[in-house]
Amino acid sequence: MNAVWQQLTLSNLPLYQWRSVSYLYRLVGLLQSWRQGSWLIPHGESIGAMLIGLVFALAPFVSNDLIGVLLLASAGFWVLVTVSDDTGTKTTPIHLLVLLYWGIATVATALSPVKVAALSGWVKLTLYLLLFALMSRVLRSPRLRRWLIALYLHVALIVSVYGLRQWFFGAAALATWVDPESPLAKTTRVYSYLGNPNLLAGYLLPAIALSAAAVFAWRGLFPKALAVTMLAINTACLMLTFSRGGWIGFAIAVFIFSILLLFWLSVHLPRFWRTWSLPLLLLSLGFVVLVALLFVEPVRDRVLSMFIGREDSSNNFRINVWVAVIEMIRDRPILGIGPGNNAFNKIYPLYMRPRFSALSAYSVLLEVAVETGFIGLASFLWLLLVTLNQGWLQLKRLRALGSSEGYWLIGAIAALLGMLGHGAFDTVLYRPEVNTLWWLMIALIASYYQFPQPTEALTPTDSPAN
Repeated sequence: MNAVWQQLTLSNLPLYQWRSVSYLYRLVGLLQSWRQGSWLIPHGESIGAMLIGLVFALAPFVSNDLIGVLLLASAGFWVLVTVSDDTGTKTTPIHLLVLLYWGIATVATALSPVKVAALSGWVKLTLYLLLFALMSRVLRSPRLRRWLIALYLHVALIVSVYGLRQWFFGAAALATWVDPESPLAKTTRVYSYLGNPNLLAGYLLPAIALSAAAVFAWRGLFPKALAVTMLAINTACLMLTFSRGGWIGFAIAVFIFSILLLFWLSVHLPRFWRTWSLPLLLLSLGFVVLVALLFVEPVRDRVLSMFIGREDSSNNFRINVWVAVIEMIRDRPILGIGPGNNAFNKIYPLYMRPRFSALSAYSVLLEVAVETGFIGLASFLWLLLVTLNQGWLQLKRLRALGSSEGYWLIGAIAALLGMLGHGAFDTVLYRPEVNTLWWLMIALIASYYQFPQPTEALTPTDSPAN
């Protein structure tokens, strides 16, 4: 069973053998001679970090078109440093699954009934995946990794502070975000610079997980105090979005972060706490949730609205969209309609219920299935499985080494699962402000991968991470 699991998660995949026979990989280093005379490329990681930093520094404040230009620049730079690489590009099992998913999306685009619209979505997907490739390369440097995380956390702090300002001084609702018959119909839902409370919640989920990690990873009293401040402000701002999907993602992220943190600290705990810390943690989290439900009326009303079905207009809207999307999947189950919201907008009107127009499937898994079919959905889930398994393997390795870098890995895993939980009921994941963060979390996990040497003989029970 263990051997099957390792094969499924590609834990012992001899990537050096694949690289030696891959025609695609032979493009790496094609321009090595040019690199030797270039003054720019030897500083490729630092320049790449600057490009990535621009994406995350500007994403909440600028138009999607400008983000697209920055993604295009990042993609072009990755191609440049890859074809001139003189050390060999580091390929992980995560990279192979990303490549597989991209390949399936490419075939889905070619076979789409709306090829021109799907091509637009394919271009966007390709830019995101090339950003992932650049990030996974740059983040292998601990110095650049810490710098990029700190940059994102400071930008998220600015976004959250402005969101809190909206709560105290009021903010006009830019759309109907709450059932008009709900007790919360007149409650302010903050959206900061992002224009949508659900989008803001999706943006802040990784910030909460990484600021919690920073509390442990950053050294010195002032940095730790700053991390605690970030954690408190980001959490408060997310709560004030009143995004039910965001709250679900937050609960998942807190639970996963707490479990992994206990695992990380367990080697230093007395025997009693190693046995009882997890049950006590679960009881404590349950008690906090119960108190919030009993004594905080807005929280109680918003949570209870999740369970009243079609009586809530938001629930009713999503259910009608999901029914239509399932019919779309039924008619094209193998490779879907092609990637992107443009393709969705072309096909969905043929299936939509009257008065229930939508721009997406309002569920990440349904969105993947409708765009790339069950083949694409299977590859997407496989990618998540391999990513989380690699995160777990590297976390165990870092714990054995006693490296503080493990805290960032805990934050990335918690954020990834929290964003997935949020995405189960929304599709803010496909907005650039959040999608770039999704691939940042995956790239962060991939950056810790340990590459076995070609001479290493791996047994079926060995792992490159051990």
